[in-house]
Amino acid sequence: MKLVNFNFTKISVERFKDRADNIKFNTKMDISSIDILKNELLKTKDELIKVDFVYTLSFEPELAKIDFAGNFILSVDSKMAKDIIKGWKEKQTSDDFRTSIFNLILKKSNVKALELEEELGLPYHIPLPSLSPQKKTEEKESQ
Repeated sequence: MKLVNFNFTKISVERFKDRADNIKFNTKMDISSIDILKNELLKTKDELIKVDFVYTLSFEPELAKIDFAGNFILSVDSKMAKDIIKGWKEKQTSDDFRTSIFNLILKKSNVKALELEEELGLPYHIPLPSLSPQKKTEEKESQ
């Protein structure tokens, strides 16, 4: 499975208050549709699968909300494409496929959400790496 294209079709961010205490972050992710695209551009045996999604990040209690909608195109082999579409119609997708696409959505959306949080002065919804000074050992005493 290869990512061919990723697009946001909606990015909405709204801050409701200047500040809030005890902020909790809630996320909601949903796949709106999965379709097979006609593969006339790529000269390959693989099929193109288009996935539409919605991702919402809420800052509770009612501090802010970030909404994303978008789609991406995956190149998959024909058998996998048929299994994905069949599973989608029956509202059953494999755990591996579901995990892969959710991780892709999280990866792309979280990077954009961090950028928007910085611009609006919101707290980051995921911890960023940081350095802390090393504790000095009692080297002077041992010398």
